[in-house]
Amino acid sequence: MQLTLEFGGGLELLCNSVKIHEVNVDLQAEEKQQLTMKHLLSWVRTNLIKERPEMFMKGDTVRPGVLVLVNDCDWELSGQLDTTLEEKDVVVFISTLHGG
Repeated sequence: MQLTLEFGGGLELLCNSVKIHEVNVDLQAEEKQQLTMKHLLSWVRTNLIKERPEMFMKGDTVRPGVLVLVNDCDWELSGQLDTTLEEKDVVVFISTLHGG
């Protein structure tokens, strides 16, 4: 499944300073051809995060202070980890926590 993943607010530093990633996420047979945000976050941790994954994730979800948008819609309105993704969706991760 082809997706566009964008990282901002400092999170791009965890991905070799690359803000936009065009990725192809392989669906596992047991996922019944539906990719959820829970599966995507696990894939991102394994394949994109190059350092300090604890700055991006806490347990199975993103850390508090990370805004997640799926096609410009806050994922809290679409089911968070249960949000189902479709081909060519755009997922944006933005850290709202900044140093001073």
